[in-house]
Order: sequence, then structure tokens, then C-alpha cells
Amino acid sequence: MHRRRLLEMLARYQRRFPDESAVVDRIRRLVEGHPDCFERTCRPGHITGSAWVLSSDGAHCLLLHHKKLGRWLQPGGHADGDPNALAVALREAEEESGISGLLPVGDAALPTPIDLDVHLIPERRTGDGELVESAHEHHDIRWLLVAPEGTQPVVSDESHAVRWCTAAEVMELTDEESVLRMLGKSGMRRE
Repeated sequence: MHRRRLLEMLARYQRRFPDESAVVDRIRRLVEGHPDCFERTCRPGHITGSAWVLSSDGAHCLLLHHKKLGRWLQPGGHADGDPNALAVALREAEEESGISGLLPVGDAALPTPIDLDVHLIPERRTGDGELVESAHEHHDIRWLLVAPEGTQPVVSDESHAVRWCTAAEVMELTDEESVLRMLGKSGMRRE
């Protein structure tokens, strides 16, 4: 089963973060109940992958100002059929930041994400009211990555801006609960 790897990863995550069983169970139900969970057409939602990217010295993280959502967020995106959530996060982080050579933190043989989140994406309509995309959920699998020393991000067409941020700057830019949760889990050095 192409979903087995993700289900095993969810079990590892639940052992590491037992207080987050509700979100694990919610994502597990989606994965078990929808063979197409890696496709963006899957409803009520689908799997996405994102990355909390740290600078090589651990003092900064990478945030981008998302064009569609108008908020400062971590890089990430749709699986588009790829059942490897870590590969999705690596691909999306590189596409949205222009930084290559990103490396996951942790056990390469048994990768475990830093965070899980389920959030609602609002419907989108054209200017004349035609439905572009129905409201749906992103079941986001989030990974801790480290950028090579001295790398500078480049703005993609999905963002208004991209920048390295200190912990204090993250807290000034956003009050998004899940972003602040990743900041806390990341072990990011605070000055």
C-alpha cells in the first residue's frame, strides 16, 4: 500500500508527541479512508508537505509572505501524487526559496516530522463569482530542515517576500498558532 510509509511515520510521531494524538488520528483517518489522499483533488482534504527551514547556525528560520493567503508562513505545498511527505517538503522548500542542498534534521532511516497540522483553505472564486477551488483541508506534514551555510533565499512567484527571521521577528510577523508552535519545537537559537 502506497500509504503505509506515511501511516508508519504517523505512528512514530504519535510516540514522540503523545499529546498531539487528536491531529494524528485525524490525518490517519484521511490517509486510511482515501487512497487518493496525496492528490489535491481529494476532499475533504489532502496531504501537503512543508518545511521549517533553519539557517546553518540555527539562529534564523525562513518565512515567506504567501500571495494567496496574505500571511507569513513556512514554505510548503501539495504532494501532487507523491506519497513521500519528506520529499514533498524538500521539493517545495527549494522551489519556494531557491535554496538547494537543504538537509532534514533527525534519523534518516526513520524520519519523523517536527509538526503536524490540519487547517482549512478557504474557497477561491474569480472576480465574477465563479468557483475556482472549493474550501478544503490541508493535512500538513512538517519537517525540520537546515540550509547550507551562507545561502540566501529568492522570492518565487508564490510569494510577495521571503526572508530569514530571528525568533523575535517571527513573533512580530505572525500570530499563527502553528507557526509559533514550530518555532518552539525547532530548538531555534534565541538571542
